[in-house]
Amino acid sequence: MDDTRTPETTEKADTTTTAATAATATADTENATATQGPSLAATATAAPDPTGVLDEALERLHAAGPEREGWLSNHAPMAVEALVRNGHAPRVHRWLDGYRAKLEDMPAPRERVTPDNWREALGDPARIADWAGHFERATAARPWREVLAEWWPRLLPGIAGGATHPVIRVGHAVRTLLTGEETAPRVTELAHALGYWAARHQPLPPLALLDPAPRAPGTHARPASSITPDGPAPVPAWAALDAVAAVPDQSAGIRHRLAQLTALPRWDADGADPETARARLTELVAAATHRYATHGHGEPVMLVHAATAPNAVLRALPALPRSLWAPSVGAAWAASAAVTAAYTPAKPAPYAAGAAPDPGEVFERAAAHGDDHAIKFADTALDVGDPLALTAAALAVDLIDRDAA
Repeated sequence: MDDTRTPETTEKADTTTTAATAATATADTENATATQGPSLAATATAAPDPTGVLDEALERLHAAGPEREGWLSNHAPMAVEALVRNGHAPRVHRWLDGYRAKLEDMPAPRERVTPDNWREALGDPARIADWAGHFERATAARPWREVLAEWWPRLLPGIAGGATHPVIRVGHAVRTLLTGEETAPRVTELAHALGYWAARHQPLPPLALLDPAPRAPGTHARPASSITPDGPAPVPAWAALDAVAAVPDQSAGIRHRLAQLTALPRWDADGADPETARARLTELVAAATHRYATHGHGEPVMLVHAATAPNAVLRALPALPRSLWAPSVGAAWAASAAVTAAYTPAKPAPYAAGAAPDPGEVFERAAAHGDDHAIKFADTALDVGDPLALTAAALAVDLIDRDAA
């Protein structure tokens, strides 16, 4: 699968139409880097991959398309990034050898995506190669942060497309660029991830927004501390997730399930300052990761995305203008809640509370298991870092079939 496509170095129309936006976005992003909280700023100083394995792996993968069999996602770029990130670079090439049967060549391009026709190409999976080429050209002509800032608000409404895999792939790609060298394979990986998102862009159906009840069926009681002198405090993320109703028919794939959505609980960060929005998103990632410990048995593979999708958005925040942080929380919530509605089981299951698992051992178990979902979920659980998150990741290793798609 030799990749003979060469990115062009300029695309005048794109550069002309977005120069003002790009300049503003760059200044806004630089300001975010200077003022963001410790958990975001830390990503900018992490050491690059000294092994070179990640770049080698990405080069192996970029001749492949983002899907196989017309709808199953290629998880390899995300899994190898997580393996390298967590100190398992020596496993990567052997893991890729085992994954090779799940790769298909990048489809042939059809028509160039341009500033004039991109809207008609948005959400067309037959245009995957066209979109990949578009973002290869865009990131060759301009800094990748400018491209990301331009396209993020365009793509965000379609966050649930491709079962949230495209945004998750973007999150892994952005983390790599923020924490290491901006090498050609890493920039190309972002281009392919954005292209996948554009091709699979799929807005949710129109939804009513419901206020979560203080004690909705199946939820915990809201603590007294949730009532403040100024009125009710924001609903905790765990309570909002508990208030998500399962779709009526869980007998088919995710597109069938998402089409049944009519309402979701209201939970977002509209009007919040950027730091509050970031804190809300961090809370959501933790709540969704924790919830897997009691609900992961409902669908062990698909329910990991309720946590990994919002975590992908959280990872992208430091590369985005701060003005986009609050809107990003609403989209991340929609993705997490939609996956929860699509796959939540009828009843929670108890979990064995005990000593906190060791983070290194948790990821070692996921890496040895080898399933890409187990690896990515363990990676998110390590971001959360508390005992319940690590317990959930260990449970995922036990629940997920090694031969899962």
